[in-house]
Parts: sequence; C-alpha cells; structure tokens
Amino acid sequence: MNYAIEIQNLSKHYPNFTLDNLSLALPSGSIMGFIGENGAGKSTTIKLILDLIHRDSGEIQVMGQDLRTCEDLKEHIGVVMDESSFPDNLRPREINTIMANCYKTWDSARFNAYLSTFSLPSNQPVKEFSRGMGMKLSIAVALSHDSKLLILDEPTSGLDPIVRNELLDLFLDFIQDESHSIFLSSHILSDLEKICDYIAFIHGGKLLFCEPKDVLLDRYRLVKCSEDDLQAIDSAFVAGKRRSAFGTEALVLKEAVPGGLVTDRPTIEDIMLYCVKEED
Repeated sequence: MNYAIEIQNLSKHYPNFTLDNLSLALPSGSIMGFIGENGAGKSTTIKLILDLIHRDSGEIQVMGQDLRTCEDLKEHIGVVMDESSFPDNLRPREINTIMANCYKTWDSARFNAYLSTFSLPSNQPVKEFSRGMGMKLSIAVALSHDSKLLILDEPTSGLDPIVRNELLDLFLDFIQDESHSIFLSSHILSDLEKICDYIAFIHGGKLLFCEPKDVLLDRYRLVKCSEDDLQAIDSAFVAGKRRSAFGTEALVLKEAVPGGLVTDRPTIEDIMLYCVKEED
C-alpha cells in the first residue's frame, strides 16, 4: 500500500508537553481526520510533518520521501492553517504574483478560477475579508499548484454551516483523483464523520487509535441501562461510562452488549468523549 503520510515513533519534547512516540499512516487516495482536545498535540504533529519545527526522534515520510531532504516535495503539498497567513494589506491579485514566484507549478488561471468560484474580489485587501472568505482564499492557494496532499488545520472552524458544506464538497471533489490525499485536523467532528475514511485520535500527546472510520463506528454501542446491568458486563469491554440521576450510559464493544438493553450507534464525538472520560 502507498502512503501519503507515514509517521513512525515521532516524539517532540517541550517543558510542559510531550508528543510521545506517535505512529500513524494515511493511505494515498483517502482522507484522515485528526482529532483531539486543545493542547493534545494536533498542531505540533502538523508542524512536524511540514518540518516547521525540529523533531526529537522518529521518522516522517510524505509521499514516500523525507521533506527535509526533498525540497521539490513542497510543490505537491497544499497547506491551510486555522488563521490566514497572508499580510492584511495584500490583495488576491498580489498573492497570485507572489505565489507564482514561490511555486514552479503555480497555475494563475486556476487560482483566478477559484477566486471566481468562491466570489472573492481580486482587488480587495485581505483585512477586509470575513473569516469564511479568508479560509476560501487559503484553500484557493493550496489548490492552485500541483498539490497531491492537503494538510488542513481547522479549516472549517468558526464558519457558518453553508460555507462549511461548500468546503467539504470541495475536499470531496479533490479526493476523486486517487493520487490525492487529505490530512484534516478539526474540532467539528460531524464534518469529519461526513467525509473521512480514517480517524486518528490523539490525547495528551499519545495516539489512542488510528482506524478506518466505518470500522470504528461499528465497533461500539452506546448502552443505556441500570447500574446493575452495567456491572454484568465485563469491564474490559467498557470503553467509558457516565452516571446521572436518570441512569447509566456506557460505550461498550458491540459484541459484549447483552440482549434486551437499549443501544444507540455512537458518533465519533461520543467515542472521543467516552474514551477519555474519567469515571464519575
């Protein structure tokens, strides 16, 4: 199998945080959602993939190569961070000129076509753009050179549902080419559930799982029951639980759920919350 990103035993140490021995792989032609709470290590991981910060140990292959020694690899990586990286006074037409000097594969006609598609004015300063407009501009830049891998850090955060759906559709269009892949960090887990093939969950600097989305969602059931019913289930099959005045709810491996109990299929958010929730 070919991988767009392959990480093995990656570590980065800070005084108050450690990214600890992270390993994951994004198969080519697919979308991976990268989830975790604030401070879990998502942005640190992305910066390490892009070689923006120094790793302490571990290996990172991007499309089968090491970004540290293959400068031309950057031609094929489109990057969108959660904040605009363009100076406020720049206009899209000026960004077009600058990017043409940064990328050998820059396509001005494609960039202008995205400006038109996104209804972005070419002569308006970036500082006058809304957050949604700014994010569309960043995505237009990421898609206007020979990008085969998109690395996106919170691209839909703070956007209204209409703009978010437009961007998700754009990502799905991008991935129709089997040589294209997307690594997508987001707190909006419902967006990831719509489009992702794989989910990787990082918590406290450690990777808790990296799995196909459909396999993950099918593995568990949310069980609503009494405390006695829950005690009858082997605790090794219970990923997490919470108690309230109305009863007990637990995330349980599907095959371990006794017959007769009320169950629901969990969302990615449910799985994330129960896997890290302290017992009440």
